[in-house]
Amino acid sequence: MTQNSKTSPTATLLVALALVAGAGTAALAPVQAAQAQTAARALPDFTDLVEQVGPSVVNIRTIERARQGPDGSDMDEEMQDFFRRFFGQPMPGVPRQPAPQRPNRPQDEERPRGLGSGFILTADGYVMTNAHVVEDAEQVIVTLPDKREFKARIVGFDKRTDVAVVKIEATGLPAVKVGDVSKLKVGEWVMAIGSPFGLENTVTAGIVSAKQRDTGEYLPFIQTDVAINPGNSGGPLINMRGEVVGINSQIYSRSGGFMGISFAIPIDEAIRVSEQLRTAGRVSRGRIGVSIDSVSKDVAESIGLGKPLGALVRSVESGSPADKAGLEAGDIITKFDGKAIERATDLPRYVGNTKPGSRAQLTVFRKGAARDVPITVAEVEPDKPAPAPKPVEEKPKASPAAQSIGLTVSDLNADQKRQLKLKGGVRVEVVADAAARAGIREGDVILQVGNVDVQSVKEFDAVLARLDRSRPIPALVRRGELATFVVIRPPAR
Repeated sequence: MTQNSKTSPTATLLVALALVAGAGTAALAPVQAAQAQTAARALPDFTDLVEQVGPSVVNIRTIERARQGPDGSDMDEEMQDFFRRFFGQPMPGVPRQPAPQRPNRPQDEERPRGLGSGFILTADGYVMTNAHVVEDAEQVIVTLPDKREFKARIVGFDKRTDVAVVKIEATGLPAVKVGDVSKLKVGEWVMAIGSPFGLENTVTAGIVSAKQRDTGEYLPFIQTDVAINPGNSGGPLINMRGEVVGINSQIYSRSGGFMGISFAIPIDEAIRVSEQLRTAGRVSRGRIGVSIDSVSKDVAESIGLGKPLGALVRSVESGSPADKAGLEAGDIITKFDGKAIERATDLPRYVGNTKPGSRAQLTVFRKGAARDVPITVAEVEPDKPAPAPKPVEEKPKASPAAQSIGLTVSDLNADQKRQLKLKGGVRVEVVADAAARAGIREGDVILQVGNVDVQSVKEFDAVLARLDRSRPIPALVRRGELATFVVIRPPAR
């Protein structure tokens, strides 16, 4: 006899729920796997980069002739050198210890000086590092990752950019790939390889914290949070494509240790310097002979420039290219050879990278209008101290119009004009109220008011009479050899 089986409703429901649960788990599995892969991709793996770039990073050891201080101690111990490099002073908070007793030795005895890093620029033995790593060294020894050692010849170094090139006699070396700094982005992962404290082939990583960080006259540094310490100097900063984008050079620290802020020289700037060092052994830079300052928002608006951009000319060196081109104090240079001057520090970099003797074109904003000015770039030479103007003894009449904004001014006599190399202007005898708040001082010479040149007290009064006293008044003021704009805000009537 055959017995028919009957399934209870409860059992049927349980089976259905199990099937649904199984199907749900199967459906979720690909999603979870994809999420895991995405998370894995988000975390960088530097192992391939180390294998790719590591063979191109070298250790640099230098030897110099010992120089002793008055107490007989060595003057350039590694850590003291580090603190002088980054702080300009000995190690903070640590008293100088008495020098240990040493046997008498000749003043010129050679001894190890310090350690640094570098990287192979070309397969035939050119190596790039920092200038401060090899400066004053009697001998430079380069150690490759395969432990081969070479005595290196210093091809040249440039202290302004802290770039140096040395040469070893070897061929077939693994050269680095050079990256495009313009494509480097803030937040991008980067890696450093070097020899901090002599620990060779040390790898550290972080992100780009900022670009165009103005900490030097010619260099807009790359700021990172990559751990950099003494001995890392001269080593490469590497992007995730295995390309060198910078040379690790400096850190900012109040404790002496790494504090999350380090700076690298952009590789494009370094390559330009290295090419000149390799061909000429020195770096030739352009100059035009101006002292500059930044343009504030208040000044830009009050003189009609609109945006705070460009480089404000504070003074023009006599006989310089700028003088011959007709530049004047108070001009604002907004472009150099078609390149916009967004910040004042852009100008010395553009000019410095221009070959001396080249013709260039400046775009200059003067008295509410822009004009193009051709100029021939000269070569950088040692700065000459500016002569101080003779003290003014005469006390001519005060100006009633000037007193209304807190000033007492006087005409310049012929001797003062000759000493200051000016055609006109009025000298500030007494300053108070609105003019004092604007930063004007006694002895300043006012060259312009409201974008109008003033040659005398009479002209100064006439210009002031025409100005709207309810609006800020821009004034071009010369102090010593430098000129700048100030904005005077008259009191409400």
